[in-house]
Amino acid sequence: MKRFFLLFTILINSLYTFSQKSIHYSISVPSPKTNSYEVIMIIKGIESDAITLKMPQWHPGYYQIMSYGKDVKNLNLVSGKRSTAQVEQANFNTWNVTGITSGQITVKYQIQTHREFVANSYVDKNRAYIIPENTFLYIPGKLNISPTVEIGLPEIWSSIATGLQKTTGKTYQAEDYDILYDSPILLGNLESLPAFEVGGKKHQFIGYNIGEFDKELFNSRLQNVVQTASDLIGDIPYEEYTFIGIGAGRGGIEHLNNTTVSFDGNQLKTEKDYNRVLNFLAHEYYHHYNVKRIRPFELGPFDYENGNRTHMLWVSEGLSVYYEYIITKRAGIADDEMFLSNLSHDITELENNPGKNYQSLAESSFYTWRDGPMGTSGSDPEKAISYYIKGPVVGLLLDLAIRNATENKKSLDDVMRLAYFRFYKEKNRGFTDAEFNSLCEEVAGTALTEIFEYVYTTKALDYDKYLSYGGLKLEKSESGEKTIYHLTIVDNASDRQKEILNGIVGE
Repeated sequence: MKRFFLLFTILINSLYTFSQKSIHYSISVPSPKTNSYEVIMIIKGIESDAITLKMPQWHPGYYQIMSYGKDVKNLNLVSGKRSTAQVEQANFNTWNVTGITSGQITVKYQIQTHREFVANSYVDKNRAYIIPENTFLYIPGKLNISPTVEIGLPEIWSSIATGLQKTTGKTYQAEDYDILYDSPILLGNLESLPAFEVGGKKHQFIGYNIGEFDKELFNSRLQNVVQTASDLIGDIPYEEYTFIGIGAGRGGIEHLNNTTVSFDGNQLKTEKDYNRVLNFLAHEYYHHYNVKRIRPFELGPFDYENGNRTHMLWVSEGLSVYYEYIITKRAGIADDEMFLSNLSHDITELENNPGKNYQSLAESSFYTWRDGPMGTSGSDPEKAISYYIKGPVVGLLLDLAIRNATENKKSLDDVMRLAYFRFYKEKNRGFTDAEFNSLCEEVAGTALTEIFEYVYTTKALDYDKYLSYGGLKLEKSESGEKTIYHLTIVDNASDRQKEILNGIVGE
């Protein structure tokens, strides 16, 4: 009897396992010179005779429709002689497979690349930069499946860089599709800088054609960036973090345990160059907190077909710009002059943009899909602004308001820490607009009505009022038709003003 039950249990478990849907991908680059790569997708455990496959339309972190389905070429089924399955393309990013009889199918296709950009896959004879959203078809409604990926490395290349979790050999696994799509892949003969530890966690910079520069100095400063940013929040939520330099390609995109960035170390000649590049890396690194974990409620789960719209990119992107300035200053990379110069640039760009009278900061976030991240891609660029520009400026005023209200005992740092622990760690969800505003007022211990008017209306910023809290002022000069704004420290600042400014810059 015991043997019968044992055999019965084994049979039931095997049937259960077979009925579970599994998806496995393999990637290969058989001919890099064609700027393309090949994908095979094996789906098992299909419970009907038809299935729909889609390619994502966009990449979280870059809020534009990218139409990745248009890069798919020669999609077909790899079928046995008895298979009746057929595939038909419904539109540029949707394929319907019908006539499935065996409970599984194998789909083969190529991805044709054409643009060196951080949000696009790109392959040439030297490397393959593979964007998951630009690569892996998904089944609508089945994004919770844990897919596996086998990466075939051409013999001419030696290295793989990715945030995916390795299982065996060259096979990797993702917890679900949000993790899969959050894990870009770089193949090639890559160069790694020495790994360093912060908080007991391994960090490393690895990239393609990173160039000639003072790598020891760069690595040391990068470690300072990570240390400063992680100290600010007080927790490191990943086991390992990788900065992945993709070479040419413009831009950077954040991920949970890595960032992909365009990088050319040959440009690192002066202190100004180092400040610029490390500002950029600080921004992308801080994003693993602010947007990947401290996130607006709308940014997850992701809608890979239609995009996710939110009014809160002024927090996710704008405050990340503000904190890139703060992190590099506190890390000893930027000095007071550079810190104030960065904010002066943003104030100058904002105040010279007529769009500030037409579009609010919150609207610039919601309409970024139409207007672009810099507000210049819509039908009327002079009626749009960028949350990358106004966001850090409002961030400065918000920080000053909180510090003034609490006699410098609390700051925007406390808001970001509280958002991280309350919403990400405790509730495992994003925050709403109202919750973030309430959090700021909770920390400040007072209403911040006027600050939020700067977010949700086009009300002119009262620079004199808020800058005075930190002993700062704006000076103006004219350059042609443009007014240049210079953020400076007042003479004879009070002890309280000095304390507030020093609290911001870390002195």
